[in-house]
Amino acid sequence: MSERLSLLVIGGGPAGLSAARSYRDAGGQGPVAIVADEHRMPYQRPPLTKELLRGDSTEEDLPIEHESWLAEHEVSLISGRAVALDADAHSVVLSGGRELRYDQLVLATGAEPTRLPVDGADDPAVRVLRTLDHLRELQHRLGRGESAIVIGSGFIGCEVAASLRMRGHRVQLVSDETAPNVARLGDEAAAVLTRWLQTDDVSLHLSMAVERIERVSGGFEVIADGGRVSGDVVIMATGVAPRGELAAATSGIELADGAIPVSADMRSATADVLAAGDVCRAENVAAGRPLRVEHWGDALAQGEVAGTTAAGKQAVWDKVPGFWSTIGSRTLKYAAWGDGFDQARFEPHAGGGFTVWYARDGRVVGVLTHEADGDYERGSELIKRGASWS
Repeated sequence: MSERLSLLVIGGGPAGLSAARSYRDAGGQGPVAIVADEHRMPYQRPPLTKELLRGDSTEEDLPIEHESWLAEHEVSLISGRAVALDADAHSVVLSGGRELRYDQLVLATGAEPTRLPVDGADDPAVRVLRTLDHLRELQHRLGRGESAIVIGSGFIGCEVAASLRMRGHRVQLVSDETAPNVARLGDEAAAVLTRWLQTDDVSLHLSMAVERIERVSGGFEVIADGGRVSGDVVIMATGVAPRGELAAATSGIELADGAIPVSADMRSATADVLAAGDVCRAENVAAGRPLRVEHWGDALAQGEVAGTTAAGKQAVWDKVPGFWSTIGSRTLKYAAWGDGFDQARFEPHAGGGFTVWYARDGRVVGVLTHEADGDYERGSELIKRGASWS
């Protein structure tokens, strides 16, 4: 016999937990359950590439809420993986055959790391870093002194490279970019990241498109169009893709670049199905257009909107997307619509801090800061109201 839930959340990440929490906070009644395929309480992912990888925190620090929160808010945590969704019947089937029926459904399945489409990328010793299990496996393979090759120069790649250096590993970073994060942040900010990584003794191999990964005696070789890089362990940090496969097989939902399109209140085109977090492409009221973001804080914010909406209250996503990134001992704060800029202005500050302002079509669309919190907070407001570039 299937179980009937007032709210069913698929996904045990920040968006899923936030949806269940806000549903209760908004007065939502009836049975609530979160289906989590990692078989543990929803936890913080940002420390995986930073504090936890460096050894500055422990796994006990990760859970967003303690297990007692479930009983206090009458929320069930179901270990399993959803494999089928029948939106017409309002039912979800888990991998073991268990069927769950719902009144309202929130898809918060997140995203998964992508691997380069090159030979050797699927070798089990070529690691990605997205979950706690990924981190445990990486730590096991690293041992105490092995060298590491990080492929990718986005925020995750830079964080992992700097954290591994702080652990004492020899680290080489390989990227097809001319400088770390140059496509997203522009030349001057990328030059700063380059200096930071070089100061931390991360060896940079830039403008090198990976062609294949080969096992060699004692480790690996990453072969790129600009040469070969050797190391004991390879970590691939080449982006993520939304886990939209459950929605893809559902009538009425057409994915947009793999993500679930939703309105500003997180509702999809299918009745009683909402989505939040990395898996969705959501309308942002302040931006005036749909955005897909992969930030921790925005997953929480979208989950809050989804839960409030499911409880019958009004809520919309109107915040400027943003996040913090810690590279070694240095923290960047970034807020932006995230879909491009045509002007950038770099402003250095005393003591090594800086602010980068971004604009498009004469309007402020982003801000990046280091040790300039006032500009970060002011920048978010300027972005939200579409302030003129000057």
